[in-house]
Amino acid sequence: MSKLGVCSWSLRPLDAMDLARRVIALGIPRVQLALIPCLDQPTWRGAIDVLRGEGVEVISGMLATAGEDYSTLESIAQTGGVRSDLRWGENLDRAFRVADLAERTGLPLVTLHGGFLPHASDDPVRRTMLDRLRTIADIFGQRGIGIALETGQESAATLAQALHELDRPSVGVNFDPANMILYGMGDPLEAVESLAPWLRQVHIKDAIATKNPGTWGTEVPVGEGSVPWASFLASVNRIRIGGEGINLIIERESGACRDEDIVLARDLVRKLVPTID
Repeated sequence: MSKLGVCSWSLRPLDAMDLARRVIALGIPRVQLALIPCLDQPTWRGAIDVLRGEGVEVISGMLATAGEDYSTLESIAQTGGVRSDLRWGENLDRAFRVADLAERTGLPLVTLHGGFLPHASDDPVRRTMLDRLRTIADIFGQRGIGIALETGQESAATLAQALHELDRPSVGVNFDPANMILYGMGDPLEAVESLAPWLRQVHIKDAIATKNPGTWGTEVPVGEGSVPWASFLASVNRIRIGGEGINLIIERESGACRDEDIVLARDLVRKLVPTID
């Protein structure tokens, strides 16, 4: 059975106890947790134990890579994920630390942005990025933890080809339909079908495409954008990993009324997927 959760960073909580109270009040006592703050910020130390003590399930974690600049599409293309040579040492250290934390706390899955993968298989930047992703996959895999790469920075075809080349069964996809639209990387319904063999988790987020090529699209509340939710969730609901359904995690990264927007997303998902836990 699929489970419904919410990304911790969407709520901008003060600490783990604040996060627990918020998600319980929203009727979604499950989270995907940002893990770097749990390592680097005193107020978040021991967050997983706090959340579990309050009855909140931590479904998965998120590894944020260092130095990402989302100012423009060009800046994030150069700094996102594992692309930056300057930040690779720091990101490798983050991978080791997050993997150790995930192992200690029994997290089965950690997601991350791999970065903008060049389409051409002989591109030297692509080869370097794939080597780095193999290294990260092995760090987590040796601890029995899967990783999932977030969609959006490249087309589904490019990502599928890269996953074949990675040749790491522990690596899957965290599918974000809105990112496909925000980055102008294709139709999310077609993309989820082609990436189905690697699907490990789905972000529930919506967006509308830009009218100015080379600029961002716009994130909007779920149900107000271009994601065809009924057909999209029907496709996701047919996918099984080890006999289990795909978990759906609500993510809201903009807007002044995030709690209200998360409730809208919650209600839409429960309407379209009545069997979700």
